[in-house]
Amino acid sequence: MGCDRNCGLIAGAVIGALMAVFGGILMPVGDMLIEKTVKKEAVLEEGTIAFKSWVKTGHRSLQTGWIFDVQDPEEVAVNSSKIKVKQRGPYTYRVRYLAKENITQDSETHTVSFLQPNGAIFEPSLSVGTENDTFTVLNLAVAAVPHLYPSAFVQIIVNIFIKKSNSSMFQKRTLKELLWGYKDPFLSLIPYPVPTTVGVFYPYHNTADGVYKVFNGKDDIISRQSVYVSFLSVFRSFYAVFGAEINLKGIPVYRFILPSLAFASPLQNPDNHCFCTEKIISKTCTLYGVLDIGKCKGGKPVYISLPHFLHASPEIAEPVEGLSPNEEEHSTYLDVEPITGFTLQFAKRLQINILTGTIGDEKAEMFRNQVTGKIELLGLVEMILISVGAVMFTAFMISYCACRLKSVK
Repeated sequence: MGCDRNCGLIAGAVIGALMAVFGGILMPVGDMLIEKTVKKEAVLEEGTIAFKSWVKTGHRSLQTGWIFDVQDPEEVAVNSSKIKVKQRGPYTYRVRYLAKENITQDSETHTVSFLQPNGAIFEPSLSVGTENDTFTVLNLAVAAVPHLYPSAFVQIIVNIFIKKSNSSMFQKRTLKELLWGYKDPFLSLIPYPVPTTVGVFYPYHNTADGVYKVFNGKDDIISRQSVYVSFLSVFRSFYAVFGAEINLKGIPVYRFILPSLAFASPLQNPDNHCFCTEKIISKTCTLYGVLDIGKCKGGKPVYISLPHFLHASPEIAEPVEGLSPNEEEHSTYLDVEPITGFTLQFAKRLQINILTGTIGDEKAEMFRNQVTGKIELLGLVEMILISVGAVMFTAFMISYCACRLKSVK
């Protein structure tokens, strides 16, 4: 019995040792099999799990926006007072629901290029109102024209059309008009072939951002995990840096964040030197937090920033009342699963701004003397000429009638 017990203990020890040995052998083998499977299925090529979910996103990709509703348009227009705004939203659209097109693999560079068709479907259940909600906002056309045509003479002519169309610096527009486009009455009067449809994202539907090209991970899966945030709707891309390791619904992920240097001044970040073309308001490009993308928008004074001017120079937000920037709600980030490189959650936050300026008292006096006064004088001359013309025409008609009467007699 003692022998049996000892034999059993020895057999158990042997089996345990063998299991430990095999376990030690199987664990690396298992890791190798998992790594091999991940490397295979994470590559962006026909037949892989990554490719299927990449061609057409299975989950909902949402674009949520808030609109700054101007509360004191008359005060700003007349007295150049501080702009008071009220944030309204969210208004949510489902985007990225269309499958990628023109997918082309390059076996030499291990890249894949494609087109991403644009489309947006309004999501009422995730919005505070409808697309017909109205807002008081800056008049995009009126604000942009002085920057496109800085000539004083041209602006005199432009002002005539602005008044004739009953346009002003601010306007009321629905959400749908503001985002996707409306026929501008002022631009429609200009006797010159100019685009008359205006919108923050116009044109968007049935268009494509342009050709994307990314690594497919065939030769190196790490290259497919490179984090680069693209904002092609505003013709700008940013790199993201590691922020922290967090838990997303039980899945360990790496959070990559947009660094503050992305919106830094050219003095702080030389890579941004071509995104500062206006020297006066930007104080010779020393202010930070906004980037000029006007060259990509046909010369229009369009600037991008983080929402509520997060991480921007205090002087930029000073003229606006109603802003409350905070890191949690207004930062951009991506949550990436480190083994597969899949992005499981992301938030791309961006604010689109139109540059406007207010002149001081001295400049206003000069403007009145050199421009406004001359316009008023021109109007007076026009009235005198019209009056003289009317008198001469009346005198001519009287003389003509008198001559006819004499000839009849």
